[in-house]
Amino acid sequence: MKKQLFISLLLSSFLFLNAQKIDAELEAKVIEWRHEIHQNPELSNREFNTAKKISTHLESLGISVQTGVAHTGVVGLLKGKRPGKVLALRADMDALPVIEKNELPYKSKVRTTFNGQETGVMHACGHDTHVAILMGVAEYLSQNNDFSGTVKFIFQPAEEGSPEGENGGASMMVEEGVLDNPKVDAIYGLHINSATPVGTVRYKSKGIMAAAQRFVIDVKGKQAHGSAPWMSVDPILISAQIINGIQTIISRNSELTKEGAVITVGSIHSGIRFNIIPESAQMIGTIRTLDDDMKRVIIQRMKELVPQIAAAYGGSATIDIVETAALTYNDPALTLKAVSSLEKALGENNVLEMRAVTGAEDFSAFQEKVPGFYFFLGGLIQGNSPQDAPSHHTPEFEVDDAGLIHGVNAMVGLTLDYLK
Repeated sequence: MKKQLFISLLLSSFLFLNAQKIDAELEAKVIEWRHEIHQNPELSNREFNTAKKISTHLESLGISVQTGVAHTGVVGLLKGKRPGKVLALRADMDALPVIEKNELPYKSKVRTTFNGQETGVMHACGHDTHVAILMGVAEYLSQNNDFSGTVKFIFQPAEEGSPEGENGGASMMVEEGVLDNPKVDAIYGLHINSATPVGTVRYKSKGIMAAAQRFVIDVKGKQAHGSAPWMSVDPILISAQIINGIQTIISRNSELTKEGAVITVGSIHSGIRFNIIPESAQMIGTIRTLDDDMKRVIIQRMKELVPQIAAAYGGSATIDIVETAALTYNDPALTLKAVSSLEKALGENNVLEMRAVTGAEDFSAFQEKVPGFYFFLGGLIQGNSPQDAPSHHTPEFEVDDAGLIHGVNAMVGLTLDYLK
């Protein structure tokens, strides 16, 4: 009896150590993949080498692979040992036109021309980590496929927005049937966050990220010499008044006790010389809302105010508003199930509820078709405070490699629990 007990304990210890070894090996691979992808970033709809790396890896695991979805997207299909539900897992692949200022050993030195300007290319939002994590999840599940159902791995291009004149992103993948053949029952996605401590995740049921619209305002005035402004209709002055005026929609027309909302002008172009009042100006910006009624009011008021403000100063203005992302909406029933899985995978104290944020995500295009759950993964650099963490979409953006294995564990736990 004692001998049998000793053998049993020895076997358990061996299996535990072996499992830890497997985890360490997989973590090292995930980190290495992340560094390679970070060092070789590619812009939206141009993720050719990233897609090749992903497809080669999935094929090596015996996973059925489809490439060229929505330009550069990769879709892998892994069947369990028994029939069952179909769960999709999504990672976005694209980088941003940003010159990296970090001094990492795997720093991006890639340069390109974007919108006519020389710039760098950098994974300034963490999509390199998302790809590496999902590659790790695919490897684990392919080697531990004693589950019911099917996992569909969706590696998505152009989350940051497709280039001018092109389609792309999640909506294009949906149009091309990524949620069909076989039909997806639910979808999970994550986003690393530079201000969330490593080992923790944050979530919210229902609306977690804002709906987003892109607007373009064209102002028409009358050109004149800069020394004689009374002979002009100044489109720059009109643009300034429009910028101030549309902010009153947030401060005076939006019920902010209900949800947050944002109007931002991110680009304004006008004029060519210091002593010429130009004929025209153009502004480009974004609207962010977390409530459909508030979105409707804001869009209506913008369409009313913009031409009226221009007319008041003797000019004219048109506004064009285009939907870029719907509300990222976490299905309540799926969220309840997912939170239980995350607590088992990471520990109950490491799964934290959050407030909605006004960032936007085209993951919402998947959620409009099937129940989805989207959450944030901790990537705060050790020794940093959340307040000092470098913001996403900046040259200083950085996340801790230590967070990646928690992303793998979270997605594996979510998957296996859902497919039970």
